[in-house]
Amino acid sequence: MCAIDLLYWRNVKQSGAVFSSVLLLLFSLTQFSVVSVGAYLALAALSATISFRIYKSVLQAVQKTDEGHPFKAYLEIEIALSQDQISKYADKILLYTNTCMKELRRLFLVQDLIDSLKFAVLMWLLTYVGALFNGLTLLILAVVSMFTMPVVYEKHQAQIDQYVGLIRTQVNSVVGKIQAKIPGAKRKEE
Repeated sequence: MCAIDLLYWRNVKQSGAVFSSVLLLLFSLTQFSVVSVGAYLALAALSATISFRIYKSVLQAVQKTDEGHPFKAYLEIEIALSQDQISKYADKILLYTNTCMKELRRLFLVQDLIDSLKFAVLMWLLTYVGALFNGLTLLILAVVSMFTMPVVYEKHQAQIDQYVGLIRTQVNSVVGKIQAKIPGAKRKEE
């Protein structure tokens, strides 16, 4: 199952399980440290696997069967990353890092005045967001949005597209007026 199917709730049970698990993890992180949450999750998983292993061993002893280790199939799976996979992921990270650094350089050194002003307004707005929410709260809101917005958009696409078009027209109009008033802020034709 791919991530899109989870976000669009194609299989309600799987989407619900993923959504509730991620939300529970994030809410746990708001109350406990990352180390504590990680330790509790590891202890829960270890308790479950040890209990299952003991249960299967007792069952084999009582029934006098020789089924073997209950996790044998999982123990034999190769889980090592190959050099090619590591190289591929490192190349992607390098590409994203370089792109991000070039864009930040462009914004901070005011290569394009309008883009730098937009970035300044965004950073100014983020100061208010940061005063209202901490990072985990924003992450929780992002997860809830990821699991609700695609379904809402799918059901009300025509109305949402209409309003987004109106907003886009208004924003472009205001940006055009501002660009006309600021000397040297003429945008290149896109």
